[in-house]
Amino acid sequence: MISALIYVARPNDPDVVDHLADSLGALVEGVAAGLVGDAVIIAASHHAALDAVAEATGATFVTRPNGTRPWSAGAKAARREWVLCLDVGDVPGEGWIRAIDRFIGTAGPETILGRLRRPHAGLPSRLVARGESVIGVRSPRAGDLVRRDRLVASADFSPRLRPRRVNVRLDRA
Repeated sequence: MISALIYVARPNDPDVVDHLADSLGALVEGVAAGLVGDAVIIAASHHAALDAVAEATGATFVTRPNGTRPWSAGAKAARREWVLCLDVGDVPGEGWIRAIDRFIGTAGPETILGRLRRPHAGLPSRLVARGESVIGVRSPRAGDLVRRDRLVASADFSPRLRPRRVNVRLDRA
């Protein structure tokens, strides 16, 4: 089982609740299949609407202290060995449950990071991802499947990690 971490960068955005509902709604299929065990919503500050959504869906709402990375703050509240990092509005594409389940089932103890495809990311993000495939990844981003204990221990990967590709597409709602 995995924990889903959903980061809300702009909690005051008028569409944030709709985008959060899209992300959480997409995870329901994973809950039913026994893959997703819990969800953690992360924001920089407290927001009543996000707290209400978390309470209604059974998710945990976490505010990250200043200076901490959102994924580390969320990982501390997660309850599963693997965490899937998502931005609010991210929706896993078709076949995601089987692909992630296979990844986790075949990942040895040395495997720490899996990376989903994010075709909606802008050109700068795609260029960075290409470079990281050569020199390694320094820190997690949305679309990463990471061992929880590694995120709790440190927000950065040292030495840099080579991500293992997870053949799943992340779409935007």
